[in-house]
Amino acid sequence: MNHIVLLGDSIFDNAAYVGGGPDVISQVQAGLPPGWQASLAAVDGSVAADVAGQIAHMPPTATHLVVSAGGNDGLTRAQILYGPAGTVGEAVDKLAGLRAEFEGNYRRMLEALQAVGKPLAACTVYDPNFPDPLMQRVTKTALNIFNDCILREAFARGLPVIDLRLVCTTPGDYSNEIEPGIPGGKKIAAAILGLVQNHDFSRRRTVVYS
Repeated sequence: MNHIVLLGDSIFDNAAYVGGGPDVISQVQAGLPPGWQASLAAVDGSVAADVAGQIAHMPPTATHLVVSAGGNDGLTRAQILYGPAGTVGEAVDKLAGLRAEFEGNYRRMLEALQAVGKPLAACTVYDPNFPDPLMQRVTKTALNIFNDCILREAFARGLPVIDLRLVCTTPGDYSNEIEPGIPGGKKIAAAILGLVQNHDFSRRRTVVYS
């Protein structure tokens, strides 16, 4: 029997943002083949460095792990986007420092999850949904730094990736600026199920799913 476990942040643990409607884990469970299970270990508000602690809460029957982390790492460092910088180069250097910090945290997270010895898939951070055009443009661009780290680390390990930027693509997919609503959650659940059921984990080859 296959048992999918979702780890990470509120991209998966989004019950607080759907007004009593189906959250991502419920939507995954609704689409499971007979005999399969899915459990939630993700915790709203988690950053990449927190995810290793979620391993202790995984069911012993877990067979597949899917992790979504990085959005809160960016959110907690968002003030850097509005800080002073004397030149464009100085601003880029500040972003480079942020990238190095996240890269290390994300790498250690993947190492901890791979040590569990189960098939593992990662997710990129999706684009935000800010109504202000400037805020949307700035944060979307800055998040590419985090997504580059996620993709590089996944590629280096031959992990499959769900590119959530290609999954949640319309304002209706979100419940607010940064959380998935019911329609977005349904798309995320479908991407998870498609990956787990179709990916050949034995090949250790990165395939991007959307």
